[in-house]
Amino acid sequence: MINSMTGFASASGADAPFSWAWEVRAVNGRGLDLRLRVPDWVDGLEAGLRKKLTASTARGNITCNLRLNREEAGGTLAVNAAQLDTVLNALNQIEERAMDAGISLAPSKATDIVTMRGILEQASFQDDGVALCKTLLADFDAVLADFTAMRAQEGATLATVLAAQLDEIERLTGQAADIIPTRQDEMASNLRSTLARILDNSDGADSARVAQELALVAVKTDITEEIDRLKAHVVAARALLAEGGPVGRKLDFLTQEFNREANTLCSKAQMKELTTIGLALKAVVDQMREQVQNVE
Repeated sequence: MINSMTGFASASGADAPFSWAWEVRAVNGRGLDLRLRVPDWVDGLEAGLRKKLTASTARGNITCNLRLNREEAGGTLAVNAAQLDTVLNALNQIEERAMDAGISLAPSKATDIVTMRGILEQASFQDDGVALCKTLLADFDAVLADFTAMRAQEGATLATVLAAQLDEIERLTGQAADIIPTRQDEMASNLRSTLARILDNSDGADSARVAQELALVAVKTDITEEIDRLKAHVVAARALLAEGGPVGRKLDFLTQEFNREANTLCSKAQMKELTTIGLALKAVVDQMREQVQNVE
């Protein structure tokens, strides 16, 4: 099965206090170009996403966006344990010195301590980074599955279109092959007439040499090799479609070869019916080449 290079998938998720939305889209490209827009404070997220995308895709310009939000609700404040220990030790020293000096101090209250600078602080996003990265990477698997499924579905449609185009190329090639005997008879008759005309209008012409030159012309206009190569290219293209996977580059090369043979067929035609077939071949090959640009 072949895959298309185009695809799209989106999804959303949440794991308090975070919520997020994914969007993955891809368009045609010569190679694999990944463009990720994700929060840089979630350590390991971008590397993990690249690894997953690289393992599942071979070609295409792929953009992956993640919009991550954090609810500002209760539980976002945290006690700075180190600062609290420092403050408590300082209070103990103060109380001990006060007792030695005979000074009585009012007992310290928790509410007094928490108001001291540095005791309470906003919980850092980075504190959630490791666990959040694992959650996001696990959630991305479903998004990637949808993205891959869409590419495969479009690839199946492409395969059907390409198979039909190969059938048409094969049919036209068969028509051209059927014309060869008739064309050979016509060309032989024309060459004999040409040879007679040359000998009648040329004094001292070497009939053997003239016949040899005309034979070379006949060889150069023979289309048997072009027909054979077209048939071989059809077989190769069908094998690639059956093979599946990232075969877009190989199919693109084959369409260039199809086009070359069709051009040669037209240039050698010297026959209205064969020219018509050659032009029809070129039209089908052009259509095929457009479709092949979408194959991974």
